Parts: sequence; C-alpha cells; structure tokens
Amino acid sequence: MSEVRFKRILLKLSGEALTGAQGFGIEPDIIAGIADEISSAYSLGVQIAIVVGGGNIFRGVQGSSWGMDKAAADYVGMLATIMNCLILQEVLTRKGIPTRVQTAIAMPAVAEPFIRLRAIRHLEKGRVVIFGGGTGNPHVTTDTAAALRAAEMKADAILMAKNHVDGVYEEDPKKNPNAKRIDFISFDDMLARQLKVMDPSAVSLCQQNSIPIIVFDFARQGSIERIVLGDKIGTLIGSECGTEKATGART
Repeated sequence: MSEVRFKRILLKLSGEALTGAQGFGIEPDIIAGIADEISSAYSLGVQIAIVVGGGNIFRGVQGSSWGMDKAAADYVGMLATIMNCLILQEVLTRKGIPTRVQTAIAMPAVAEPFIRLRAIRHLEKGRVVIFGGGTGNPHVTTDTAAALRAAEMKADAILMAKNHVDGVYEEDPKKNPNAKRIDFISFDDMLARQLKVMDPSAVSLCQQNSIPIIVFDFARQGSIERIVLGDKIGTLIGSECGTEKATGART
C-alpha cells in the first residue's frame, strides 16, 4: 500500500457542488460520485471529516435580498447544510462506511450535537464525521466553519472541493480562458491578492493553525485519493516553510 501523506483530512464541499446540471437541490449521480471518491480515500485508512454547505437549497444572502433579517436568513442556511449532511450520511452508510453527523445547532432527534472530543473519537474509530450547521452562528460562512473544525480536529489538511475548477487562478478562468493556474500560493499572498476562493477569515484561521488548504476539482475521478497519497493536485495554499512537507514527493 502506498504511503498516506495526509492521515486526517477535512473535506469542504459546497452545496452548489451537489446540484449537477439542474442547478438546484441534489443530483443523485453527483452525490453518489462524491461518496465513491470519499470511499476510495477511506479505504486507505484516512480519517475523514466533512463540512457541507447549503447553497443548493438556501443561501443567507438570498434571504437577505428578499428583505429577511440577515441573522434569520443565515439560520435557514444552516438548516439547509444539515439536510445535505443527512443525505450524504445515508449515501455513505449504504456503501458500508460508518458515518456520524454532528450539528452546531442541537437537533438530537436526527444527529449528535457537536462535541469536539467525541468527534475526534469517532475519527479514531474509523468513522466519517460530517459537520452540519456551520459554526452555529450567523454572519459566518461554511468556509470559516471548515477551517474551525479542521483546527479542532487537528486535521493535516483541508481539501477544498470545487466543481469543474481545478485550483486557484490569477484571474477568473470563466472570464479569461487564458488565465494561469497557480500551483502554490502562500497564506499571506492569498490574503493580499484577495483571490475569491475561500473566505479570508477561513484562510487566516488556517494560517494561524498551520493547516494547508488544497483547492481541487472533485469532478476529476480519483482526486481525493491522489491528494492524500501526496500527488500534486490543484493548488496548495500554505506557509512557505511548510510547502515541501505538505506536498510530499509525488508529481
């Protein structure tokens, strides 16, 4: 078996990544494919935590545009993330992967409350842990929730899954097809250049805790497995001194 570079990861999935071509809700083939990718990494013995967004169902900014109070709209968005978590849990369970959902907003009828030490114990016992409800606070993105949970779980890396975007670009590749992809960028440069890939507060939190971020295209089959084995996939965001350790030796 190949050497695993990242033994404990946090996978960040946006809600929009679950929609497929329909643009709303969940596309069964898409979530099944994501589950297959998770299963491949899980089979290597990698401990996997997941944070899922809720933008495929409801976004706080959407509610605000309707005139909703921002905090109220954000709470609705948090509930949307929990719906996605429960569906992903069922798909993973059907594949034989033991899975637990923990939520920042208590709803004991459907999931465990978030308890840091219990979540770590689940990971140590070989269970995938899915975190729902963001941080439990309004005005905070699920990117920040992912960074916070990664720090609390002492994750080796955050894998930031994008839909048909294979990394960080100097310009928006949808507007400029000739935009150059960046293979590595430091936390400081990421913040200074204000590249809109991850919430700045999330990047700062990862920097403070020395957690590298890998931005990759989850639609490319086998990407998660290749990343945990040390292949250079997508864009690495990290500290200059930690680059060699984070990327490993494989190309």
